[in-house]
Amino acid sequence: MRMNFRVAVMALGLATAALPVLAQPMVGGAAMYPTKDIIENAVNSKDHTTLVAAVKAAGLVDTLKGKGPFTVFAPTNDAFAALPAGTVDTLLKPENKATLTKILTYHVVSGKVMAADLVKAIAADKGKHSIKTVEGGTLVASMSGKNVILTDEKGGTSTVTIADVVQSNGVIHVVDKVLLPK
Repeated sequence: MRMNFRVAVMALGLATAALPVLAQPMVGGAAMYPTKDIIENAVNSKDHTTLVAAVKAAGLVDTLKGKGPFTVFAPTNDAFAALPAGTVDTLLKPENKATLTKILTYHVVSGKVMAADLVKAIAADKGKHSIKTVEGGTLVASMSGKNVILTDEKGGTSTVTIADVVQSNGVIHVVDKVLLPK
């Protein structure tokens, strides 16, 4: 698991102003380019083919290609596979577009929230920071050791496994579980 150096330094309460800019992380075996938008980068990640298919089925491609900025907590294929059997196939059906859209927009936050900012907010809020999603629900961010943990409205948790994947219209943080709204 890749730990963002800036997040680790911030978690220790050290200044980051003099730190060098780190190279953009690889995601799903593919280079991620800060000059490309969220969709242009996501389609190249072999770990996010289910997410890309879901975004297309929900009709959210144009939105996530938009100006933003957006922060996306991007579940991997394994995260979707961990849902109960048949869930993804059911969600991808046209008659379930509203439910799929609700789930996907629950993974999106308006603005560009970098990991160091999130860690700082968690500390300022005494260990738990509430995040309002585009869907209208709330995620609660906390720390477990050096890892950022997101808790959804149903009590499920997801760990940020790759942080700060900068996009031209925001940032992606890869997560290991699908987050579910009420």
